[in-house]
Amino acid sequence: MLLPCLTMAAALAACSRPAAEAPRSEAMLIDSLLAPFSAPGRPGASLLVVRHDTVLVRKAVGLADVGGGVPATSATNYRLASLTKQFTATAIVLLVEDGVLTLDTPVRSILPELPSYAASVTLRHLLTHTSGLWDYEAFVPDSQQRQVTDRDALDLVRTHADSLYFPPGSGWRYSNTGYALLSLIVERKSGMSFPDFLRTRIFAPLGMTNSLAHVDGRDTIPHRAYGHTVRGDTVSGTDQSNTSAVLGDGGIYSSIDDMTRWYAALTARTLVDGKLWNATITPYVLSDGKPTEYGFGWFIDRFEDRARLRHHGETRGFTNFVARFPEEGLTILLLTNRTDSAPWDIVDALARRYLAQ
Repeated sequence: MLLPCLTMAAALAACSRPAAEAPRSEAMLIDSLLAPFSAPGRPGASLLVVRHDTVLVRKAVGLADVGGGVPATSATNYRLASLTKQFTATAIVLLVEDGVLTLDTPVRSILPELPSYAASVTLRHLLTHTSGLWDYEAFVPDSQQRQVTDRDALDLVRTHADSLYFPPGSGWRYSNTGYALLSLIVERKSGMSFPDFLRTRIFAPLGMTNSLAHVDGRDTIPHRAYGHTVRGDTVSGTDQSNTSAVLGDGGIYSSIDDMTRWYAALTARTLVDGKLWNATITPYVLSDGKPTEYGFGWFIDRFEDRARLRHHGETRGFTNFVARFPEEGLTILLLTNRTDSAPWDIVDALARRYLAQ
């Protein structure tokens, strides 16, 4: 059962409504789970728990910038990494709603630079990781200092891959290439840069005023969290990798304040109508009839016998996880500026508690 649509005003009211005071047992559980981030001198975390249109938890601990001693807050902007994919997918869906694209548009009709072996790859295949295209990261050596862009991802695959992993639609393999190409498709079909499209069509309408797809040297990230790695008692800054400039697969920075607005809009169907939203959260079915566990920018499975939408985001210095339970109206998001922080374990523990209520 899907939640009833809310008005825009009601959906966004959750963004400014004070978080409900958690019972003492829940507050103690949250403090215990977040203890690794709240220790002195440690990179931090920001936690959001929303049930329907009520914010239950909006909590930040630790440091957004260890070197500068800057504390994390609910406005701290973390690199979302692969949580970006839900925004990239929505950008494509908006262009479908505009009539500019269809989900079954051949990718080579927009990106003719792709080799002929990709002739049958469609937008739907890119969205669902069923294209068979090689992951561009396989062709980026660890020693490379120059950052790769979305355009470079296309060139790397075109230059180095001479075939697909499998025929499009016949298999599933997580590949960041698909979402790098989707950002290029947004640019070519909209006539806007990918960051400008996100700002104009998603962030500004929803009041996500501090969120952006970051391009180094072109913008400034407000309330920025910097990435870190913790080894024992040593904390080192590890903020950027050689693939951090690829936007479509992981380049957005956002905060739990702004993400509250994003999830309220998804619940209210503010940006995407019901039919296309249902396509977004429907697992792709392979050509042999076997369903996958992925829609458009979301993993789709069950947890504690409840339908769940989830995604992780991992990149150098940041690890994030979100779980949404549509039937219960429950969303739990944890953003961290720390490599290998396993936020999914924390979200799972909290989900068990809140689902049991």
